[in-house]
Amino acid sequence: MIPLRIKVETNADRPYVVRLRSLEAEAWDSAPTLHPSEAALKHAGPDAADYAGEGGRLRVLGIDPSKVDGDVLLVNPSRGTADRLIRSSSQHNTFLVTERCDQVCLMCSQPPKKHHFDLFPYFETAALLAPEHATIGISGGEPTLFKTELFRFLQRVLEARPDISFHVLTNGQHFDEEDLNALSHIDLGRVVWGIPLYSSDAGVHDEIVGKEGAHAQLLRNLALMCRLGAQIELRTVLMRPNADGLPGLARVIGSTLPFIRTWAVMQMENIGFGRMNWKSLFFDSSEGFELVGRSIDFVRSRGIDAWLYNFPLCTVPPEYRHLAPATISDWKRAYRVECEGCSLKEACGGFFEWHPRDHGYSRLGAVQ
Repeated sequence: MIPLRIKVETNADRPYVVRLRSLEAEAWDSAPTLHPSEAALKHAGPDAADYAGEGGRLRVLGIDPSKVDGDVLLVNPSRGTADRLIRSSSQHNTFLVTERCDQVCLMCSQPPKKHHFDLFPYFETAALLAPEHATIGISGGEPTLFKTELFRFLQRVLEARPDISFHVLTNGQHFDEEDLNALSHIDLGRVVWGIPLYSSDAGVHDEIVGKEGAHAQLLRNLALMCRLGAQIELRTVLMRPNADGLPGLARVIGSTLPFIRTWAVMQMENIGFGRMNWKSLFFDSSEGFELVGRSIDFVRSRGIDAWLYNFPLCTVPPEYRHLAPATISDWKRAYRVECEGCSLKEACGGFFEWHPRDHGYSRLGAVQ
């Protein structure tokens, strides 16, 4: 698994953000002027690499400098660690802005915590140092619990970097009329809001998210976002409690939510609450794909894009595989023994690193 947190040594006394640059030793003296938030490689040894910049000296331990060239780090001197906020070679960079949440979803992969540390200033610096045309994810917890800070962050970064965009995961519970002014100052054409809707049945949705009235509030806020012209990616995690209702949800989406940009039907992640509830929640889509296929077909027939996220390609009928992109982030993607020799492996998103050996799929194996 690709490490997102690495060991470092630094002479700084407080956290800071830095972008690493690897320069050949002989090019050091003639190197272009560094950005104030950059550090350039001065020496690389077998166990560590030394960098220097305006922020001081930094030693990165246990990783080849070529693996972190161009990466943007949040350095925590007191812990002797650095989080790779932006990996320059990756398309899967996400800022975890909070671990607090007001819902307790049955399959949550990031169970909520009570504490919160405001890292928005660090995230802003990191976003401004991102590679050209990057798409940066915003996740939690629930980011809109701190929507004043979030909206200000989006506005500032989008104004300063007209080439980048954001994908914000939110439960959609906290938008209201008072947000219209703040949102009107954000370039919403470069923000996609990933919002979950698990069922057309309010009772089923509310039970899944652990919050009474959540379904009704979500529908009101989807209408509000529609008025703003926001780009919405509706997300439905496929589980036993909502699988039978998937065609009904598709009909509701096609008839009453035609303004959404995308509908994503997603397979579960076996971590957090998802691991605790795996046996009661996991739906074997390799055996019951007819429900999924029928639902996807209906929504697409209404002119709405529909996709399959986190589905191993061998579990998807051939005629639907083009709708199942490799969506699992590279740092947590893995392949099983069953994947050996598969002709689809290069295009397949595989499994989450923590997917159980007893994977739950009855039909799984290499496609020749």
